[in-house]
Amino acid sequence: METAIKAPVSFTISAIGEIKRLMDATDFDAAKKLRVGVKGGGCTGMTYVLDFEIPEADDANYEFEGIPFIMNRSHELYLYGMEIDWQGGLNSRGFTFSNPNASKTCGCGTSFAV
Repeated sequence: METAIKAPVSFTISAIGEIKRLMDATDFDAAKKLRVGVKGGGCTGMTYVLDFEIPEADDANYEFEGIPFIMNRSHELYLYGMEIDWQGGLNSRGFTFSNPNASKTCGCGTSFAV
C-alpha cells in the first residue's frame, strides 16, 4: 500500500488547474504520475523537472490538493518548501518555480544553484 506523506512542495491554484487540465486529456496515460525533481545542467547548475513519468522504485509518493505526484527522495533536499505556479499570460507562459533553497537562479527561472 502506498502512503502519501506531507508534500515537500506546493502548487498554486493556477498550477493545480493546469495540471488537472493536462491529466483530464483523453490521451493522458493514467499509469504516469507527475514527477517533480531536479537534474544536473542549466546555466546555474541544476534544472527543474516537471513531467509525467512512470514511477520508479526510489520515488516517494505525495499529494497536494488532490494532485498526486512523485519525487526521488534525494531531490527533497533541493526542493523542500518550493512553490510551483502556472503563468498563462501572453508574455510569460508556463510553470514557474519559487525555491527558497536556491542561492542563485537563472534569468529564465528554470535552473538554479544551492
